[in-house]
Amino acid sequence: MEKIGLIAGNRKFPLLFSASAKRKGYIVIAIAIKGDTSPKLKKSVDKIYWLRLAEFHKIFAIFKSEGVKNVVMAGQINPARLFSKEINQSEELRQILASLKDKKADTLFSAVAQRLEAAGFNLLDSTTFIEEYLPKKGTLTKLQPDFDTWENIYFGLSLAKAVADLDIGQTVAVKSKAIVAVEAFEGTDNLIRRAGKIGRGKIVIVKVSKPKQDMRFVVPVIGLKTVNNLIKARARCLAFEADKTLFIDKEKSLKLADRKGISIVAV
Repeated sequence: MEKIGLIAGNRKFPLLFSASAKRKGYIVIAIAIKGDTSPKLKKSVDKIYWLRLAEFHKIFAIFKSEGVKNVVMAGQINPARLFSKEINQSEELRQILASLKDKKADTLFSAVAQRLEAAGFNLLDSTTFIEEYLPKKGTLTKLQPDFDTWENIYFGLSLAKAVADLDIGQTVAVKSKAIVAVEAFEGTDNLIRRAGKIGRGKIVIVKVSKPKQDMRFVVPVIGLKTVNNLIKARARCLAFEADKTLFIDKEKSLKLADRKGISIVAV
């Protein structure tokens, strides 16, 4: 049985990946990051190593000792940790950050990917084994967006793509053809909460991939927590890019959205 290495970040994405990989007959060796990775991951992998962020350099030795050649990065590390003291505790991370032209998400992840490949590992797309969780185009809820909502969706799409191309964020909030809020370092959930306060309800959330999306990392993800935040923000609709967005807990999310009168579409 072939081994596959998993560098696991937060939320359910790593759990989803590991379960799918094991169903397909792979042995999953996971690197879990203390403070971010869910403890539940232990139950869905064959072996797990818990590391502090400052112990980043140990990843290479662990995978080599386990005979791992192919690696997947699933889930994010809290961006705020970039500004924490633990970064200064790792010579490897300090070197990576010092060598970067900027601290954009793509720049950071590309640097990590280069280190992995230089060490002899093959970094696979993070959607490997879980393509069925990437919805195709169409309205997924029973509730269809009305004409005004569709206008806001298409208005937000082009602007979200422009923001994503600048690597600022991948999500915008729209109301009455006005940009209410733009995602930055805080992530989609916080963007939705902020937009709900500013827009006072009936906002449309548009989430996209980057124009040159590297599927090895930072793939857009939505799920039940996203829908719960939409409800709190009294949002009207969530539109996301088809074929490039992971939809976790899809069935529960759509049932909840239908009950609360929120439309969800893949565009």
